[in-house]
Amino acid sequence: MLYFIGLGLGDAKDITVKGLEIVKQCSRVYLEAYTSILTVGKDALEDYYGRELILADRDMVEQEADEILKGADVSDVAFLVVGDPFGATTHSDLVLRAVNAGIQYRVIHNASIMNAVGCCGLQLYNFGETVSIVFWTDTWRPESFYDKIKKNRDLGMHTLCLLDIKVKEQSMENLMRGRKIYEPPRFMTVSQAAEQLLEIVQNRRERGDDLAISEETICVGLARVGAEDQVILAGTLRQLASCDLGGPLHSMIVTGHLHPLEVDMLQIGCPGRNPCIKYSYQDG
Repeated sequence: MLYFIGLGLGDAKDITVKGLEIVKQCSRVYLEAYTSILTVGKDALEDYYGRELILADRDMVEQEADEILKGADVSDVAFLVVGDPFGATTHSDLVLRAVNAGIQYRVIHNASIMNAVGCCGLQLYNFGETVSIVFWTDTWRPESFYDKIKKNRDLGMHTLCLLDIKVKEQSMENLMRGRKIYEPPRFMTVSQAAEQLLEIVQNRRERGDDLAISEETICVGLARVGAEDQVILAGTLRQLASCDLGGPLHSMIVTGHLHPLEVDMLQIGCPGRNPCIKYSYQDG
């Protein structure tokens, strides 16, 4: 059996009891290491699980999937994913490869940012399509995520924005020269995402477009959801562009139509109430 096991969002203890029992019985255990991260490292997971973990980076999952599937038809193999295996990212290709190879698979679900985002007080059924905001470069500055936010806003829906992470990325020069030299990991912050959105707003304003959002649109920044030092901050898009929520991982919400109960919840972490005040998991 090939098991896809969600690890949750916080630390090593967020794995489910069912998931931990399976990990302990598997012949090999892979840790997917490029779509998200936990607040603890591989060593802490190994200590708690009592098992050696094999890091599965993008190259392994996308180009060496047969190595992961090897022997999974006669023994148990686990593939660990931060969050839920089919939450913020999907691993459908690996599932299809397993099925085509006659290997059975099973999914052990866990919390992901897709449902845990409700901690900010916004109702999950009021969310529209989730979008990803990517790091801009000097030559690549896509704005397609803004158009999806506009569609959600037109329907009165909130938008969960998943912010870019760069893990084991190569510079263009090293890529062109075939050198396996990787850049330091980078994790987009709420302020960086807000700055990019503000620039798009200005670009669309100069073009004379009807704006989906403005500098005063209420947004929510979230950092390290599920961890003990989780932080939530609500404010205008302009305010979030200048606030520091600490270390990764960050997410952001662009609100749509707000129910009065949602407004009351957001005011707990609203800079308009207490300038740039944050509230943490411990504060409730």
